[in-house]
Amino acid sequence: MKKVLSSILTLTLALTLVGCSQTTSSNSEDHLARIRKEGKIKVGLEGDWQPFSFHNENDELVGLDVEIAKGIAEHIGVEAEIIEGPWDGLFAGMSAGTYDIVVNGVDITEERQKTYDFSTPYAYDRTVVVVAADNESIKSFEDLNGKTTANSIGSTYMEIGESYGATVSGVDTLAETMTMVINGQADATINANTSVQDYLKTTGETRVKVVAKSKDVTPYAIPLKKEADNESLLKAIDEALEAMRQSGKLQEISIKYFGEDLTNE
Repeated sequence: MKKVLSSILTLTLALTLVGCSQTTSSNSEDHLARIRKEGKIKVGLEGDWQPFSFHNENDELVGLDVEIAKGIAEHIGVEAEIIEGPWDGLFAGMSAGTYDIVVNGVDITEERQKTYDFSTPYAYDRTVVVVAADNESIKSFEDLNGKTTANSIGSTYMEIGESYGATVSGVDTLAETMTMVINGQADATINANTSVQDYLKTTGETRVKVVAKSKDVTPYAIPLKKEADNESLLKAIDEALEAMRQSGKLQEISIKYFGEDLTNE
């Protein structure tokens, strides 16, 4: 009887250890492993910020960031599930798990680096000030002091406007900011030079003009929450971007959407 009880206890202990081992193994899967297991990477982006992400004449989602996201997914060996959302909800969505990563022309700032780790930059840009064509009172960033600007809520451009003393109105899209400037609802808007030039080229708009451009470049990269769970994913993203750079694909995408190679500082 003692031998039977001993055998039962031994078997129970063994099964418990196996269960613990399986649980530990499951829990030890990091973010990249879970993405590969699921077979897809969920990517958050705006979808209405041309040329980074936008819908073409066939209502297909295209753009620099769309192709970057698909390239990363291909390198990892999964599908890219692209989810569109407003700028001011992208980081919160990533924190909540709605998105695995955000690929949305995110520039690296000291404030963001406190919370997020960033991939190596995949493109470089400059920031510009846009005003109505007949506006002669604003010719520099410093002239924004006491003026009003229209920009996406929570964006770096909104922060820049405030840093120069402007009162900023939160607007969702670049087109809306331009309309506000044209209609006199805002004195200026601040945005990426690439987006502004693309807007002027595709719309033929002549009622606005660029009056100032930043001296410093803006590096675009992919943010991830600072945690050990993301270490291998960040490494895989960097490897994907480097592979795209070495193959010439990164430069090709930049020229396709920006009209020039902006992949180097």
